[in-house]
Amino acid sequence: MKVLVAMSGGVDSSVAAALLRDEGHQVVGATMRLWGGESDSGCCSVADVEDARRVAAQLGIDHHVLNLADEFHTHVVEPYVADHVAGRTPNPCIECNRHLKFDVFLERAEVLGYDAVATGHHARRVQLADGTWRIARAVDSAKDQSYVLHPLTPEALGRVLFPVGAMTKAEVRDRAAALGLRTAEKAESQDVCFITSTEGRRKFLAARTELHPGRVVDVDGTELGTVAAVETVTLGQRRGVGASGGAARRFVVDVDVPGRTVTVGPPERLMVDHADLDRMVWAGPSQGGTVPDGPVLAQCSAHGDPRPARVEDLGGGAARVWFEEPSRRVAPGQSVVLYATDPANGEYVVGGGLAT
Repeated sequence: MKVLVAMSGGVDSSVAAALLRDEGHQVVGATMRLWGGESDSGCCSVADVEDARRVAAQLGIDHHVLNLADEFHTHVVEPYVADHVAGRTPNPCIECNRHLKFDVFLERAEVLGYDAVATGHHARRVQLADGTWRIARAVDSAKDQSYVLHPLTPEALGRVLFPVGAMTKAEVRDRAAALGLRTAEKAESQDVCFITSTEGRRKFLAARTELHPGRVVDVDGTELGTVAAVETVTLGQRRGVGASGGAARRFVVDVDVPGRTVTVGPPERLMVDHADLDRMVWAGPSQGGTVPDGPVLAQCSAHGDPRPARVEDLGGGAARVWFEEPSRRVAPGQSVVLYATDPANGEYVVGGGLAT
């Protein structure tokens, strides 16, 4: 099989390429050049591209660089800024997967004659009894990335491979070391790739949109302080809103960007029995997915604990997730990903959408 491997310059994608090569596939590496600006914390730096090129040379495979900076700016950076202006909390990694890694990159691979693409994500692709492909949790639960992969359509998932999903991170590093790959001990990228550690989120946004100071009030309207930029405040936030003093814990319970007001209150003010979602992507048959009629597990952040729930399809790309027990409200713009489970496949994605 002819496979185009998305090589980010990290250890996971390096080993993914090596595994496929060793299985006898015709493997070519490709690095997506996504961010044209300064980067020191993600997978978009010049050094990462060079690491990917050198690993490809070590493996004896061809390597290409795909310049997708314009698409990245349109589909990831601009919406990231717009979400903050609207008072939402975006997840740019999910949008990069939705629009770049498993859309534009996949299309390029198909045009170039590849049978499949592969990445270094820690996730598994499983096939259910009905023949449909699903994204399942990785063997290494601490590194599982199925949450950020939920936007993959059934059509895309049929042409995607996750070679390291059945390995622990330690096993991946051991394999890289055994192969002598330069990325064997390379640190993981953890932050948003286009925001540097020196610049920070507020400076990044201020260079692209107008930010506004806001007042901080208690749930009874009492003035407590101010914030430098209301657009950077997130629902559920505790620190950095000038309201952490005193014996009682207070969290952000509402962000009113047009009104330039942040409301804080006790943690119980964040508890809800449901979450409303839009931009739903249902896994399953290509005719629109399958809405589960039984219990599901709802994961409300990349590293959050799954919550027992049931889901109601509202049509038009909307859904309502009912939590079995009161749960903390999900910040608007954050993804809620739904999982089913069975003995053969473990937990696998059945759908996901954005909290409203």
